[in-house]
Amino acid sequence: MRSRQLRVAGFDWNLIDEGSGPAILLCHGFPGLGYSWRRQIAPLVTAGFRVIAPDMPGYGGTAAPRDLIDYTYTSVGRRLIGLLDALNVEQAIVVGHDFGAPTAWTLALEHPSRVAGLALLSMPYAPDRIPVRPSEAFAHMAKKHFFHFEYFLQPGPADAELDANPREFLTRIHHALSGSYRYLDIWQHPSHRAGHRLGYLDVLPEAPPLPWSWLTAADMDVYEHAYRKAGFTGGLNWYRAADLNWERQGDRPRTLDVPAMFLCGANDPVLTIAGAGAITRMREMMPRLYTVETYDGAGHFIQMERADEVSDALVEFATTLDR
Repeated sequence: MRSRQLRVAGFDWNLIDEGSGPAILLCHGFPGLGYSWRRQIAPLVTAGFRVIAPDMPGYGGTAAPRDLIDYTYTSVGRRLIGLLDALNVEQAIVVGHDFGAPTAWTLALEHPSRVAGLALLSMPYAPDRIPVRPSEAFAHMAKKHFFHFEYFLQPGPADAELDANPREFLTRIHHALSGSYRYLDIWQHPSHRAGHRLGYLDVLPEAPPLPWSWLTAADMDVYEHAYRKAGFTGGLNWYRAADLNWERQGDRPRTLDVPAMFLCGANDPVLTIAGAGAITRMREMMPRLYTVETYDGAGHFIQMERADEVSDALVEFATTLDR
């Protein structure tokens, strides 16, 4: 599994591009890389698909624009369409995890002819715009407890903290969001203590030594190398684009009418944050949502924590669409 560089309209992509046949575009989230799909690539290629797994804008070897507008789902979606054009891909099954999920569903909403199917991992489709700006909602939550969305909004402090300790942060966050920890225990910490602004490493739990059943020290070497080279600012800019995404969402919810599936860890804190009715609302607004699967004991990083099951589900979904 090797990555390569490709310049499209002056924008540099780092991507894995393997196999032949119908295309599957894999979109990771924070703090991921195209490498985060390593356990899905070979099964999908073996099943007869071309797999395209880029480092998303701001991550790894892909360019990191300075302007926050370039991190909105609409802007990233346009860049992904340009990438597909450059790769001579007319239509793709689009898979998104974490921030990659709203990017994927934005592609399906705004470029429906280019999306043959949609697989959302961890983040359920959210068709309804919240009544206030995300930054206001985050600030309100941060008055009650530490909330990483709010901490990440201001450029500078989080960038410096994470850049100084990339391996420590990456190891702790992968553990904290996994099925082995209750991530929302972090909310027991305040945003400030004794007049001091707490950072993420102040509230994240210590992680057990690697290897784990789903993540090795060699895997972490890849992440550490990428983030030492590129830094975290590009990834954090996806959080900082929250208000811009909110402004562009519009007041009227949109039906997402594309063959789709949703996969999630039963212990994923995203489900709690999204709210009890999130999956029901997703079903209402996705008439061709054929599969909703939750994996007992798994947390946020299901493509790694439940690699074989996720790979099997994606192969089955993609094969069904290709018939």
